[in-house]
Amino acid sequence: MAEGPKVLVVDDEPNIRELVQVALNFHGFAVTTSATGEDALQLTEAYRPDLIVLDVLLPDIDGFEVCRRLRSVANDVPVIFLTARDATADTVTGLTIGGDDYITKPFSVEALIARVRAVLRRTADRRGGRDGTDGAGSQLDGQALLRVADLELDEDHWLVRRAGIQVELSPTEFRLLAYLMRNQGLMLTRKQLLENVWGWGYAGQSQVLETYVSYLRRKLDPLGPPLIHTQRGVGYSLRSPSLGLPWLGWPRAPTASPPPTPRWTAASRARSRQARLPPPRWLRWSGAWRAFPGTRRRRGSASWRRPGSRLT
Repeated sequence: MAEGPKVLVVDDEPNIRELVQVALNFHGFAVTTSATGEDALQLTEAYRPDLIVLDVLLPDIDGFEVCRRLRSVANDVPVIFLTARDATADTVTGLTIGGDDYITKPFSVEALIARVRAVLRRTADRRGGRDGTDGAGSQLDGQALLRVADLELDEDHWLVRRAGIQVELSPTEFRLLAYLMRNQGLMLTRKQLLENVWGWGYAGQSQVLETYVSYLRRKLDPLGPPLIHTQRGVGYSLRSPSLGLPWLGWPRAPTASPPPTPRWTAASRARSRQARLPPPRWLRWSGAWRAFPGTRRRRGSASWRRPGSRLT
């Protein structure tokens, strides 16, 4: 199995280093970490990374100085700044001195992975990868297109299609769908989704995940069988529909038709017999029966009946 692109992660916060390392390893990158600027310069010479994820606020020399020293010795390794310094002046400085991208904290892990791939593709030619690789011999183009059944997600062009029909998604919906597709078949917990889509330490509303899952279902389910499944109390998973099922009419349990209601029941027969009984004797001869439109006396006959009943 070919080794993936080599990435050096430089950050003085252990939790951030671990988070980025685990995410990059999961997506096929070989990762080395460092906590200081001086150590990062030494590892760059020894490890020869294909890309550096660099924090600005380091305990010895800052990330800007690390980048300046690399560029001063004609080292053109791509650098992505990952920092809490979000001022416009800092962004301009980082890109001016030779940085290839600038990401502020808190950040989305999926967005970071996408930017790492994009920077590697942009810099592949200048680093010798002219055959569609990243310079370390690893193919990147196929990783940007995700497919599950008839659903396609293109990270390069930020496009989503289902059954050949383009689906318009917001940036958050796109990141959530991309993470579900990268982990298709796995049950992802709420904590995993919030950390990897909304960023480390996200402290927003607890219903935000359910809201965006419903947005995705509303846009994707009309075009085919449901792909996003809920495990109550656990999380969500994205699975392709079972083979052999029709494209439309995703499986619904057949509903048995209710048994036909008999036209005549014992109660209805009893009510019918009661309707044909004559009124009581006192009502017949008192003349009070005229106040009851439901009963009448046949002219010339002592037989009593209700309208609609058979004559006796």
